[in-house]
Amino acid sequence: MTIKRDIIIRFGFIFALFALLAIWLFFQLVSLKYLNAEEWKSKARQIERNENEVAPKRGDILDVNGMKIACSVPSYRLYMDLLAEGLTDAKFNGAVDSLALELSRFFRDKGASVYRRELQRARQQGRRYYLVHPRRISYTELQVVSRFPLFREGRNRGGFIPEQYDQRKQPFGSLASRTIGKLYGESSKGGRVGLERAYNEVLRGTSGTSVQKRISGRWVPEVVSPPVDGLDVVTTLDIGIQDVAEHALRTQLQRHNARHGVAILMEVETGAIRAMVNLYRQRPGVYTEDYFNYAIGEASEPGSTFKLAAMMAALEDRVVRLSDSIDTGNGAYRFYDQVMRDSRQGGYGRMSMQEVFEKSSNIGISRLIFEQYKDNPRRFVDRLYQMGLNKPLGIEIDGEGRPEIKYPGDTMWSGTTLPWMAIGYEVKMTPLQILALYNAVANKGKMVKPMFVSGLSRHGRMVERFSPEVLNPSIASRETVEAAHRLLLGVVERGTATNIRNNNYSIAGKTGTAQVAKGAQGYQAGGVEHQASFVGYFPAERPRYSCIVVVASPSNNVYYGNVVAGTVFREIADRVYATGFDFVQTAGWNPPAEDRVYPYAKGGTITELHTIFRELRMPAYQQQEIHDWVSTLAVDSGVVFRPKPMPGGTVPGVIGMGAKDAVALLENAGLKVHLQGVGRVVSQSIQAGGPIRKGSTIFIKLE
Repeated sequence: MTIKRDIIIRFGFIFALFALLAIWLFFQLVSLKYLNAEEWKSKARQIERNENEVAPKRGDILDVNGMKIACSVPSYRLYMDLLAEGLTDAKFNGAVDSLALELSRFFRDKGASVYRRELQRARQQGRRYYLVHPRRISYTELQVVSRFPLFREGRNRGGFIPEQYDQRKQPFGSLASRTIGKLYGESSKGGRVGLERAYNEVLRGTSGTSVQKRISGRWVPEVVSPPVDGLDVVTTLDIGIQDVAEHALRTQLQRHNARHGVAILMEVETGAIRAMVNLYRQRPGVYTEDYFNYAIGEASEPGSTFKLAAMMAALEDRVVRLSDSIDTGNGAYRFYDQVMRDSRQGGYGRMSMQEVFEKSSNIGISRLIFEQYKDNPRRFVDRLYQMGLNKPLGIEIDGEGRPEIKYPGDTMWSGTTLPWMAIGYEVKMTPLQILALYNAVANKGKMVKPMFVSGLSRHGRMVERFSPEVLNPSIASRETVEAAHRLLLGVVERGTATNIRNNNYSIAGKTGTAQVAKGAQGYQAGGVEHQASFVGYFPAERPRYSCIVVVASPSNNVYYGNVVAGTVFREIADRVYATGFDFVQTAGWNPPAEDRVYPYAKGGTITELHTIFRELRMPAYQQQEIHDWVSTLAVDSGVVFRPKPMPGGTVPGVIGMGAKDAVALLENAGLKVHLQGVGRVVSQSIQAGGPIRKGSTIFIKLE
């Protein structure tokens, strides 16, 4: 009886266990069918469907003439799916030797036998995403590689997987690179500095979605939503002028072993920035553009260029006239416990206020401002504020330095603040902010916001245009602005900047030579560095461009603004004036015969050059019969065309030509051309007249 009961208990336990298992299975079936159906369907779709983000192409950044100054260039890494469905053993073994040989010839780093062993080992290991080679290749190289054995059969049948990466390139090298800006590597974070950051939202575009479905054992791609490429940003920069400005500034920085320098060229009426150069000394004689944007980011004591603001305040308040005189003494004058000095030993004596400004007398300006405003300094500072000099310009590029103009009652205000402020000390402004003031004088009192971008485009068609923005419709009365113009014109005609005066066009501007405190040593001996500057506009009678040049810490005991900065200003202005056809139209180019300087012209075809000089109404002639290519020579009577022989079967000589003609000639001869710089060709890597090796690369340098 006991045994029977034990058997029943055991069978009952087993029956209960199976019953519970049956109930659990039934619950799982119900759950799978009804309760968790969507979850499992989603997992099934994921197995049969692969969804990826498709990155858009980042928009280009263009100069004012439509030339690409920043663009995305694709590069590729080569991967291989060695278990691709169509890659059978017979196909792989029959082509691996040929593929290895082609890879060895292409990359030239390993023998064909090494490539073959590596591919065979990767297939044995079942590698689905094997990196064939770590080096990235260009699109042109990809066209070559995609014709290799197996690779030419694509991904499913040959296992070929080229992975694309977009690299941001600046075709003109360092030109304006700090203003153009950089990206955070190749990540999706976008712009880090400059215009790349300011216009990141419109440049980066909108990502799309790509879906791959698994059909009959293979992945078939389909695009659910295509990406929307970014818009192109059309800047106001002129890469040709940028090159001129950078070359002129770099040469001067090297000559004076300066720490860094700035050059900005701005269109007077619109505020469009045509060039902005920021050069920093990495080591003696070597300067880099991509370090810091001093033009917009470094607020420092401007020195004598600020005297214009002080004089305009006094003129606007009618406390002085340009014909009034003031005694500057023997070159030294005491304000409380500090002595101010003029640069001229022995001083200037008594001068008119026009002469005070032209000679840049510290004592003359300081005595004027101190004596007229010492009882009410707020009146003077309020006038500066009304001009808008205490406000940032609000430009779109991040990092603008904030101007500092003390106000009476501030903790740092003292009895000597007013006279020192009058000559550009105890105030801070960036080079671009100073330029905006002078540009306003050239613009009949209207202060415009510096403009870096003229609009947005897609595939060469403008989709949005930006208009100039007025910051202050009138910084002063018409009489004050006209008086300021006469002051600036006098500086170049009779004052501290006569060295940049010329007979072709007039310049109005102001020199600046500031002492800059060096660290904790302050202005004591050994603790002073200098900053040389020149700011102005041209042609003075009908201003088209304003420009500022600032050179920080020039060495070699030469630091005056007219010599160090003024010469750079003059070189930039000369090149801009000489290459601007609209200047000729505006000024009615017809100087006296003794002052005529005929322009240099690049070599080219005689038909095109004849057309150009005929439109300019300038004399040009040839001394013998010429049928095709010519070089030019400017002489007293005009421009002479000289034949430039181009013998067939040899490397053409393209020195002196423009890029368009030089590239056309060299490529027609069967050579690959690599350009460096802008302007005219000054050197070529393969000597003219030598034999041509088809497909060889020739490097030509332009300046």
